[in-house]
Amino acid sequence: MSDSSPSSTSVSWPTRVLRLAGDVSVDETRDVVVMFFNIFLLLIAYYILKTVREPLILASGAELKSYAAAAQAAVLLIYVPLYGTLAARLPVNKLVTRVNLAMVVCIQIFFLTGTAGLPGVGFAFFVFVGIFSLTLIAQFWSFANDIYAKAEGDRLFPVIAVGATAGAPIGAKLASELFSHGVNPWVMMQIASALLLVHTAFYGGVRRRGSGQAKGKTESSSNGFSLVLASRYLQLIGILLIVLNIINTTGEYVLSSLVTQRASALAPTIAGFNKEAFIGEFYGDYFFWVNIAAVLLQTFAVSRIVKRLGMGGVLFTMPLVALGAYSLVTIGAGIALVRWVKTAENACDYSVMNTAKQMLWLPTTREEKYAAKQAIDTFFVRFGDMISAGVVFVGTHLALSISQFAATNLGFVVLSLIVAWLLLREYQRLTGVPVPTAPATGPVRIANAH
Repeated sequence: MSDSSPSSTSVSWPTRVLRLAGDVSVDETRDVVVMFFNIFLLLIAYYILKTVREPLILASGAELKSYAAAAQAAVLLIYVPLYGTLAARLPVNKLVTRVNLAMVVCIQIFFLTGTAGLPGVGFAFFVFVGIFSLTLIAQFWSFANDIYAKAEGDRLFPVIAVGATAGAPIGAKLASELFSHGVNPWVMMQIASALLLVHTAFYGGVRRRGSGQAKGKTESSSNGFSLVLASRYLQLIGILLIVLNIINTTGEYVLSSLVTQRASALAPTIAGFNKEAFIGEFYGDYFFWVNIAAVLLQTFAVSRIVKRLGMGGVLFTMPLVALGAYSLVTIGAGIALVRWVKTAENACDYSVMNTAKQMLWLPTTREEKYAAKQAIDTFFVRFGDMISAGVVFVGTHLALSISQFAATNLGFVVLSLIVAWLLLREYQRLTGVPVPTAPATGPVRIANAH
């Protein structure tokens, strides 16, 4: 272990618990616990709001959900440069506090307008929650990248990320229980707001580390989009996230198509069959096992993959799992097998790939960690959703079968493997860490701003 404690009896129980998920030293334990519960509370709050938004948007018409991704992308074109300007001008502690409090204020506006019965609240809230989740989660990991040097982040990010994978199912379950006990969506918004305020306070509990720069400001007022366009490394990160999002979202369409087909087939054969209840029960069970698998992978596998295989191990896991998954679907897999391969894909996405996405930012400048990360983690992700919607639109008009949709996805999987390989080479150039597929060409400058 990385601490110099003389015996295991001198190590506190929190340290021993954290070491189940990774290599945490005694002097790192306090901050890791604070960061763990910080992201844990954020994910609980997000899943409460995510659950609340469904009945609000559906009350206005299910077709409105199809327009949400485009609306989010349009708002992000304005929001991302604004965030970059704030990040350039404000110290980090003020930045995270003001952005978080602004989100709480927005929730209160939805609370007031919703309880007043004003029209259009459901659609606006749906768009807001999508931006809220991407913004605050990206901001948390920007902060983490800022306070930890690369060597620390490689060890500690897999541990901290357990808080995110654990918070998601707990938040979803809590929201479900609140609804089942008759708590209305407006009260649930206030519960989420309270959690967000505690989450914001946790930022102040992280001790400033000599290896990080969280006390300072970013270096210029550069727009996040311009930073991405100026860096090959950032461009590759953005392209990879777009392609992976296309794969995952199109895969969700494949699964949902099979589920609705099964429900339609069962309806005429079972008296009193409730199609909506069947679909809801299927997805409730599906999401449960995805989150359970993600927590187990994050806790017991991710840090060990990083330690033994490095960045390449966590970067290629998701594309390789997707390659196997959609290869099986292409040869005619049924709903049971598609469900479990999608469970494996999403579990890897929420754990292994999520950790890789955050580790990729360790060798970047502070300006890139905040402004460029917001651009990639918000607009680029939503852009991937929009392309997937286009794939589905074209595919349905061409009457593609499930196998043909899976074959289309395989093409994107191959593209993701190529982009991941190029990104790994660029990562090696920035950090000087040898990539297993090719030897390092010599010493290079480390672009970390620490």
